[in-house]
Amino acid sequence: MKKINAKSPLGIFLFAIIPLVIILAYSGIRLDLTKEKRYTLSDNTIKVLESVKKPLTVEVYLEGDFPASFKQLQSETKFMLEEFRKINPKIDFKFIDPIKTKMSQDTLMAMGMQPSILPDVKDGKISQITLFPYAVIKHGTDGVSIPLVVQQAGIDADEQLTRSIEGLEYNLVSNIKNIAADKKKKIGILVNHDELSPEEFQGFVQLALENYDAGPIIPKNQTELSLADVPLLKQMSALVIAKPRKAFTDNEKVILDQYIMNGGKTLWMIDAVNAEMDTLTRSKKVMPFPIDINMTDFFFNYGLRINPALVKDVKKFALLRLVTGEVSGNPQYTSLPWPYYPLGIAENNNPITKNINPVKFEFPTSIDTLGRKNIKTKVLFESSERTLLKQVPNYVDLKEIASVDSLGQMEKPSTPKIFAVALEGKFNSAYASRIERKSYPGFKTSSPENKMIVIADGDVGRNKVIKGKPLPLGVDLMTNEQFGNEQFLRNALDYLLDDSNLMELRNRNIEERLLDRYRITEEKSQWQWFNLLLPLAVIGLIGGLFFWLRKKKFG
Repeated sequence: MKKINAKSPLGIFLFAIIPLVIILAYSGIRLDLTKEKRYTLSDNTIKVLESVKKPLTVEVYLEGDFPASFKQLQSETKFMLEEFRKINPKIDFKFIDPIKTKMSQDTLMAMGMQPSILPDVKDGKISQITLFPYAVIKHGTDGVSIPLVVQQAGIDADEQLTRSIEGLEYNLVSNIKNIAADKKKKIGILVNHDELSPEEFQGFVQLALENYDAGPIIPKNQTELSLADVPLLKQMSALVIAKPRKAFTDNEKVILDQYIMNGGKTLWMIDAVNAEMDTLTRSKKVMPFPIDINMTDFFFNYGLRINPALVKDVKKFALLRLVTGEVSGNPQYTSLPWPYYPLGIAENNNPITKNINPVKFEFPTSIDTLGRKNIKTKVLFESSERTLLKQVPNYVDLKEIASVDSLGQMEKPSTPKIFAVALEGKFNSAYASRIERKSYPGFKTSSPENKMIVIADGDVGRNKVIKGKPLPLGVDLMTNEQFGNEQFLRNALDYLLDDSNLMELRNRNIEERLLDRYRITEEKSQWQWFNLLLPLAVIGLIGGLFFWLRKKKFG
């Protein structure tokens, strides 16, 4: 028989490609040939997985009979967890079918899982499939349930699944990092300046406690922050200041300045104008006025200025539900546009704001960025191009709801205004050349690499309270909407305290390569016959070729 030339296409296939495929199959090595490297774990993920010292199990409730799109999510999750196990054998996983194992919905919901109910059409009959697309991470006596499907309104099912797959690595590894950490980072919530009440801030505290130790910071002298509070502040990885309405003293500003200079992260939710919807609803008309918390020079040092003028967005706004009539003694409600409740909609590729529901702001003001050396300023949310500014003091009247586009007294059209920014870099002390530096032992003039988030709305972290009971953060019972405030603030904390740079994984994009469903329907039978007959034709051709070669050689 004629020898096969190793340099010929057939020789390369037989002597190079096939052995390589066999070696890769048995060795477990995989080559990621995708453009976006979707099957390659990041270096930061690998470091986190390698740091897990005790056995950790991931239980995935994605097993059973469900649509093909969820099969893809199941496949991607399984592949990801297999890669995790290769990096660290202490990480194991299993897939569970809650229907087959007869787990009750009450049990699953008690574990923090909410069902997804999908329509299923087979043979012209429509039925419903109940899924629990969650994973439960167990580490020792601790456990946490995490949703595998992105909770984002306004997108179709295909896009929702695509975004879920994009965020899969971050979703899993960030929770593995938090649950496997020997010690949780501490978050201090400043309580001394007429901030939000415990009931109004309960939603934020609950989300903070999911991954961190959070608690109040109350000045020891019951009056203002002082040097006596510094040891406690030094234990805090981050400090949250939510809607302060009492002015900070100069001594407190030095304490906060040095907290930042020593690497402390800060999350500011600031109201520059006093305007409350409860008062407006009762009186139909209020006069907002500026609030001076004595922090203008403090923020100016970081290249920011919070302006005392209300921002009205006549394009991106939430609805306000009001009584507009009465039938037989029953009030009739209508949802109407309210430009003083602008929506923050992510329009850039920032990991803090990506793939979350619109964030609801209530009577926000705006932030001017002035620029500072060594500080990077990233805009998180801003208003639309159809923005109006209302100078204060000035009246806000419920009647404005009838003509949101018209200009009122002391109002003017404006360019888009910034609601929230993130700052990164080495911050310089505002007191480096001032006499106040002598009052602080071990005064530092600059910080290491640090982060800060400033939001020009104190209510962004406030949950509603109905009859003394706090509602979940971001929930509006009147309009039955779930806003993205909780997701935004959770991401903000993770960004501030992310020392592994995992947040960058939220920016991963996967190019959609979808099949043409119209062609699939139209050409279904054609491709079925093709797939049936092609293997038979190939087998027949090979058989005929073998018979011809045999006859030629021995005939």
